[in-house]
Amino acid sequence: MHRAPYASDPAASRGREFGEEREGSRGPRSEFQRDRDRIVHSIAFRRLRSKTQVFVSPDGDHYRTRLTHSIEVAQIGRVLARELGLDEDLTEALCLGHDIGHPPFGHAGEQALEEAMAGAGGYDHNAQGLRTLARIESPYCDHEGLNLTWETLEGLAKHNGPVAEPGWALAEIDEAFPLDLHSWPSLEAQVAALADDIAYDNHDIDDGLRAGFLDLDDLLVLDSLADQWRAVEKRFPHAPRDRQLRELIRTQIGLMVNDMLSHTREQVEGIRSVEEVRGAGRPLAGFSPTMREQERALKRFMYDRLYYHEEQLATAKRAHDVIAKLFAAYHRDPTAMPADWLASLPAAEPQRSRHIADFIAGMTDRYAITQCARIYGRMPEGLSNV
Repeated sequence: MHRAPYASDPAASRGREFGEEREGSRGPRSEFQRDRDRIVHSIAFRRLRSKTQVFVSPDGDHYRTRLTHSIEVAQIGRVLARELGLDEDLTEALCLGHDIGHPPFGHAGEQALEEAMAGAGGYDHNAQGLRTLARIESPYCDHEGLNLTWETLEGLAKHNGPVAEPGWALAEIDEAFPLDLHSWPSLEAQVAALADDIAYDNHDIDDGLRAGFLDLDDLLVLDSLADQWRAVEKRFPHAPRDRQLRELIRTQIGLMVNDMLSHTREQVEGIRSVEEVRGAGRPLAGFSPTMREQERALKRFMYDRLYYHEEQLATAKRAHDVIAKLFAAYHRDPTAMPADWLASLPAAEPQRSRHIADFIAGMTDRYAITQCARIYGRMPEGLSNV
């Protein structure tokens, strides 16, 4: 495989936080392949199958969860990385791990934890993802965490750009294993962030249409989508409407991918190393100005018509209350927590609240609902909106 001069090289990795001693052959995998596999085999990754993407606790099997979304992001990320000559394994690891820190019920759950943790350093799903992978998820005998490479941790920490003021969770990891938070991340991390945007911009439309929260007339208020719809109708005039809509989404993904590749190739012209990427002072991977404005318009549309839909907001409020009630219950009576979490509960604040937040953040939607019912004696209602 062609490796561009600005690509991350696993043979030149800055290493891992903890030294590792393993008996026998380690096999042919690169360091970034090992990172990807450690994420895939983690319990935290498996739990994503039952965590909200857009719709809370969907009854149907056809809606996306955090797990299926992460897999779709990884698929797009690998294509982008391959075309740009980047390290596909590092890109895939970042795509698969980028949502690990999301609590149950998506952004409603995150807001509840932010409020509960206001006096203990707050809560941020991105920093929680690093904390989960570097500290909480600990299957190995000789160190805590998954002990991912510096490049993977760096990419997870700042795939959206430099971090000027890290919260406590990220600051703790950065103090132990400095991640150069002031600089831009690798192109693999930048590509992973764009793959996330491309995936959820378009796949959330698919889920919104399936649930009946969006319809074709809604989509056609956006000129870019209206143009693509007319092209789809012209190419497939006799196809069923549902297939035409799926063709529209595939076409839009292809347009965004090709635009990103073309623009990024222009931006990396003359860049000769990954350190030049980090020192560029700006993102090098991205959309063209025209596509960037179209993508922003699409996001505004999705917030207005789907994410802030009155039914979505009502369900989110009920989900928020479940997380808030769980945090209050565990803080009031820690014996309601499982024995292993209770045994390691710190006595002092803010560590005590952070430990409780760690436990709740790792829950699936289903487990949070059942624990709330167990503690309060009543099953929460109205937590499925499709």
